[in-house]
Amino acid sequence: MTSLDKPTDQQGQGAGGADARSATEAALFEAFGGVRGMVETTVPGLVFVAIYTVKRDIHVAAIAALGLSVVLGIARLVGKDTLKHAFSGVFGVAFGAVFAMMSGDAKNFYLPGMLYSLGLAVAYIVTSLVGYPLLGLILGPVFKENLSWRTRNPGRKVAYTKASWAWGLILLAKSAILFPLYWWGDATSLGWVKVALGIPPMLLSVYLTWIFLAKAPPPIDVFAEMEAAEAAAAVEKSGVTAVLDGALDEAAEELVRDPSRHR
Repeated sequence: MTSLDKPTDQQGQGAGGADARSATEAALFEAFGGVRGMVETTVPGLVFVAIYTVKRDIHVAAIAALGLSVVLGIARLVGKDTLKHAFSGVFGVAFGAVFAMMSGDAKNFYLPGMLYSLGLAVAYIVTSLVGYPLLGLILGPVFKENLSWRTRNPGRKVAYTKASWAWGLILLAKSAILFPLYWWGDATSLGWVKVALGIPPMLLSVYLTWIFLAKAPPPIDVFAEMEAAEAAAAVEKSGVTAVLDGALDEAAEELVRDPSRHR
C-alpha cells in the first residue's frame, strides 16, 4: 500500500496530516481569493448602498462603487496577484453599475451578482448529481490531481460531492432570501441584506469544504506521476541506447580481431 492509498485516519496523524491540512487550507484560499477576496466582493456593494441611502443618487453610488472596485483591482495587479482575482470583482461591479444606471433602478446594481450566485448554485448541484462535482473540477488542478479523483481516489470524489452540495444549498438559501427582496423590497433593504450575506455564507462554504477535504484521502499528484514516467522513459531509452552502442562496439572489436570472419 502506497502513501497515496493509506486510510485517511492514518494520514491525519502526525506532521504529515498537519502538512496535508495546511496544504488544503492554502489551496482553498488560493482558489477562492482568501479573506481579501471576500472583502473585495463585499465592500463595493457596501459603498453603493451607503451612498444611495444618503444621497438617493444611482449614478453617484454606482460610480463610487465601480471606482473603488477598480482601485482594489489595481492594488491586486501591483501586488502581482493573479489576474482572475484582480478582474473578477471589477467586471462584476461594472455590470451591476451599468445595469443600474441604464435601468434607473438601484436594485439592479445587485441583480447580476444575484443571478450569478443562483446559476452557480444550480451548477454545483447538477454537477454533483451527474458525478462531476464542480468543486472537484475547480480544485483538481489546484491540488495537481486534475480528474484523478473520479476514478483513482473515490474518497476524494465523495468529499468533492459533499462540498459541492454544501456550496449549492448555501447559495440557494442565499438566493431564497435575496430574490423576494428584489421583487418586493426596496433598494436599501436589498442592499444592506446582501452586504450582510456577503461574507458569512462563503466562510461557511469554505469551512465545510475544508472539513470534507481534510478527512478525505490526500490527492494524487498526477503532474509528479507524469514527470516520473517521463524520467523512467528517458532512463529506459538511454539504457537501450547504451546496449546498442555496446553491441556495436563489440562487433567492431570482433571485426578488428578477426576480419576473415566477416568476409
